[in-house]
Amino acid sequence: MTSIETLRAVHHPTRRRMVDFLYLHGPCQVGTLARELGEQVGSISHHLRMLEKAGVVAAAPELATDGRTSWWRLEQSSISWSVEDFADDAADRTQAKAAERLNIDHQLGKLAAWKREAERVDPAWRRAAFSSDFIGLATPDELVALQESLTAVVRAWQAALPTDDGQVREPVFVFAHGFRSQP
Repeated sequence: MTSIETLRAVHHPTRRRMVDFLYLHGPCQVGTLARELGEQVGSISHHLRMLEKAGVVAAAPELATDGRTSWWRLEQSSISWSVEDFADDAADRTQAKAAERLNIDHQLGKLAAWKREAERVDPAWRRAAFSSDFIGLATPDELVALQESLTAVVRAWQAALPTDDGQVREPVFVFAHGFRSQP
């Protein structure tokens, strides 16, 4: 189970972007993170320490070519949790609910940003973008199985993408929610 400390660390907007960047691009220098994310080096260093304390990132001194650069790598490639994981502690549950709201805001913010910029991007990206929704009947266990299957499909898709074919790949964002609902 993901700890509440990890949720607190990751569900900060800047730290979330840092985790996403490290996931996509691998280990990098503090200066690179600052430049790519439009943040100050001192701010990035502070946020890296918070993520390190939670076990999300780790220093990678073996990658430094001199004593002046600080390299960092992602230690957790996936963070999976539910508010219900924190049902036994009221304070942790409150924090998990806040993290859940931040996560939903992040997801919907990404969707809204795409909708705002879609007309200005290559038409191939507009044709490739998708929106799907489904309704069905299931038990709680069957819904969990669906989530596990969807995660497995996405992980297999990610693993199958070639990395050495010369194609330029852009970051893409996919999110899904499954929950009890009425027609």
